[in-house]
Amino acid sequence: MASSVDELTINYSEDGIDVVKELDKVVLSKGAWSTVMYRYQEWNRSKGEYSGDKYSIRRYKKRNGEYQQKSKFNISSPDQAKAIIEALQQWTKA
Repeated sequence: MASSVDELTINYSEDGIDVVKELDKVVLSKGAWSTVMYRYQEWNRSKGEYSGDKYSIRRYKKRNGEYQQKSKFNISSPDQAKAIIEALQQWTKA
């Protein structure tokens, strides 16, 4: 487990293959409870290729010096991501 929010990752390898490949991340909040948004791809074994970009928002709690994932929300499609962006833009207009 990671002891720093900057060390958190969703990279995951199995049998020498990067099954989940992190492309980018943004730390949305730091502290005892931290929130990180990831852009990633998943390996599709049957097709032998990576998926399109996917997105996940994850919450971590620091306990005994180590971050532990407590919750996650996976954005299921580019259309859903756009709908989330549009709603947030409307809600945060000054």
